[in-house]
Amino acid sequence: MSEEVIAILIMWTFIFVYSIFGSIDFGSGFWAMVYNNHKTMAGKIANRFLSPTWELTNTFLVLLVVAFVGFFPKGAYTLGTVMLVPVSLILFFLAIRSAFMVFSYSVQGYRRAMFTISGISGVLIPSLLIAVLPISQGGFIAGDLSNQTLLLGKLFSSPTLYLYVLFGLTSELYLSSLFLADYSRVSNNEEAYKLYRGNAILLGPLTLIAALFTLMFIPPESAWLIDNLREQKIWFILSLAAFLIAYAALWWPKQNRPGIGRPRFTLLFTVSQYGLASYGYGMAHLPYIVYPDLTIYQAFTAKSTFYSLMVMYIVGLAILTPGFYIFWRLFLKDKRYLQQD
Repeated sequence: MSEEVIAILIMWTFIFVYSIFGSIDFGSGFWAMVYNNHKTMAGKIANRFLSPTWELTNTFLVLLVVAFVGFFPKGAYTLGTVMLVPVSLILFFLAIRSAFMVFSYSVQGYRRAMFTISGISGVLIPSLLIAVLPISQGGFIAGDLSNQTLLLGKLFSSPTLYLYVLFGLTSELYLSSLFLADYSRVSNNEEAYKLYRGNAILLGPLTLIAALFTLMFIPPESAWLIDNLREQKIWFILSLAAFLIAYAALWWPKQNRPGIGRPRFTLLFTVSQYGLASYGYGMAHLPYIVYPDLTIYQAFTAKSTFYSLMVMYIVGLAILTPGFYIFWRLFLKDKRYLQQD
């Protein structure tokens, strides 16, 4: 396996991890806004998870950006130039969201504004992030590598963009509903669990329908991707099987527990479902970063830089992993925190 392929696999792993954590984070912000004044504790439970974890999600975003700039500097230049407006908006919304997250807990009068900002940005940021996928498939960039321009008019008039956004938003709300259902059950709040389980039951099929429509309306410029996706169909068949098992588990009985459903099993299999589909899509997209002008081989850094970055990431992850474990023990497993009023 070449250095370029290893680097893009590391990058794709970071993208996948951030997409899962980001979906749960931004989705929880949306549910915290929707259920802020709900008769159940659904809003409080979403906010209880959100309070300590939004900073952790931003850590994975930093790792992703640094890895991309380090491994594929030419690709970072291309996407940074073409995506200047969307990236600027993402940074703006992240800055506003983070500021309200930090200071709203000190100034109680701004808590309602925090819920609103977190909920709205939880919809806007993923919508902007997923716009990278249709752009990278080709047909929306004019010019050569030295002078490229994003065709905004063509992009915003294409149904492909909105189908990707729909798929991203349904996936975000589905994953966050599953996580918060499990979080509610661990917190011994059966009413909130039933609410989030109901959301997941509704959103599960919608994500599948959105994914199918997204594939059906891929523009002619991306016909190369359709051909490659057919070659990787085994991964999507396995992904569909994982979805069916995960969705069925929402009706499985749980021993020594009231109600039905096994949300943790469903969540784990759903993450596996997205992992399998993500791998198939990534393999189909190779070797292009942006079709047809930029491949992983053209954008790759010097080999000496690649090996230095590998050492840096191994050392960095060795330092961060114990911190992630401590965080999990404190905020996702400690019943004193989970079951507080």
